[in-house]
Amino acid sequence: MQITLANYSRQEDSRVQAVLRSVNQQINEDFQPYWSTGAQIRLGGRTDNSIDAERPVDLAGDAILYLLDDPNDPTLHGVLGYHEENQRGTPFGFVFTDISAQLGEDWSVTLSHEALELIGDANVNKLAAGPDPRDPRNPDGYVLHWFEMCDAVQAESYEIDGIAVSNFVTPLYFTIGEQEGGRNDYLSLTHPGGTLRSFGVNPGGYVGFLDPRTNSMDTFAADKQARQRLEIKSRMRPTRRGMRYTELPKRIAASEPVLHV
Repeated sequence: MQITLANYSRQEDSRVQAVLRSVNQQINEDFQPYWSTGAQIRLGGRTDNSIDAERPVDLAGDAILYLLDDPNDPTLHGVLGYHEENQRGTPFGFVFTDISAQLGEDWSVTLSHEALELIGDANVNKLAAGPDPRDPRNPDGYVLHWFEMCDAVQAESYEIDGIAVSNFVTPLYFTIGEQEGGRNDYLSLTHPGGTLRSFGVNPGGYVGFLDPRTNSMDTFAADKQARQRLEIKSRMRPTRRGMRYTELPKRIAASEPVLHV
């Protein structure tokens, strides 16, 4: 998978290239050995210092990430419209340096987070059946968890060559029950309740899910810090992942059944 990064932020390209070097190293040396899938992120060219909704970037590759400062940039809706009309099926996402600052983390962590989730579920259409996080001990209750690589451990990070990157879950995280000798996330940090459990949430993290009983989306936050992170992220204009999760129940209801004969 080839991902283009379009830099329309205040960050100098030289700084962005240094961050990309570390994130690419994370993808290929840390993430790919667990997930058996990887990607390369390259810094794309641009025709102006601000986004042109009709021609936002010179896209080369399979997907695109936009690096911007202000989540209220008035050109954002134009970019979303451009992709809907001209690049249907091309995965894309946004990283906002101002939001990262409000979260108290370097934007490199947010970029790592978004890149890994773009690789793990590029089309935002994967769900995994697991316990209801609101009542995980109920054997009769289950929900369909969003297939997100970093949300459950999003308050955790580590450094590669002095650049902070996000922790991420492993495939065993999306399995029912605990696998002896396995690890559910890369760092496997020990918290008061132990290490991360399958379909669990570490301090500062949250998980999103589809409740099949109500056909609605919901989120479960681990603690006050996680709720604060959710509140800060809610200030962003709707982005592709958020819109797709919100619209998924309606898309499912409106789709025609597929008959196998």
